[in-house]
Amino acid sequence: MKALMIISRLVEYPDAALWQHQQEIHDELATSTLLAREDAQRLCVFLRELTAQDLLDAQAAYSELFDRGRATSLLLFEHVHGESRDRGQAMVDLLEQYRRHGLELDSRELPDHLPLYLEYLAQLPQAEAIGGLQDVAPILALLSARLSQRESRYAVLFDVLLAVANSAVDSDKVAAKIADEARDDTPQALDAVWEEEQVKFFADQGCADSDIAAHQRRFAGAVAPQYLNISNGGER
Repeated sequence: MKALMIISRLVEYPDAALWQHQQEIHDELATSTLLAREDAQRLCVFLRELTAQDLLDAQAAYSELFDRGRATSLLLFEHVHGESRDRGQAMVDLLEQYRRHGLELDSRELPDHLPLYLEYLAQLPQAEAIGGLQDVAPILALLSARLSQRESRYAVLFDVLLAVANSAVDSDKVAAKIADEARDDTPQALDAVWEEEQVKFFADQGCADSDIAAHQRRFAGAVAPQYLNISNGGER
């Protein structure tokens, strides 16, 4: 399913290869059987507008959008489990899911990184891939709403994914729900998070054998050796 692979690349941190191969991507989208014609055109417009920018400007804007705060994080479990210990087990389970389909990771990205997950789905039969999109449709709708609120062109990628999934999620209700949501990427919000994490850090120093510390050690041991072979990694 090349269309999902393309969307994975478009959601990923922009690199020079995207600029160099944009014509091939346009050609592939034009012949996609997975995407509705209108959705394929929307992706072509997105790509054209993205690559009209200087690469460094596009990279800076991407980092500003997805790497500041948690509201638009591309780590799927961030929106489900937050910082709870359930997140570690969920990632281990997802790694096992990848492995059952013969895929191993070779990147430094966590397994719940959305571009990586889309790359995984692109390897599956269409019905299974669509089922995988439906599993994360509420998160896709949430990200779409938040990106639209910030007037980001990236919102269209999530709208297309929801269309491919034929999702039953009511995007209007999601948008209404987050309409009054406070931004978490402002300097004040980021400072507050930093101060909170410092308090937690120093508190943990006095209880090295706490349940949290033990969980972190177990999770690090379970995940660290298992990066093998599906993605270009989106390193930056």
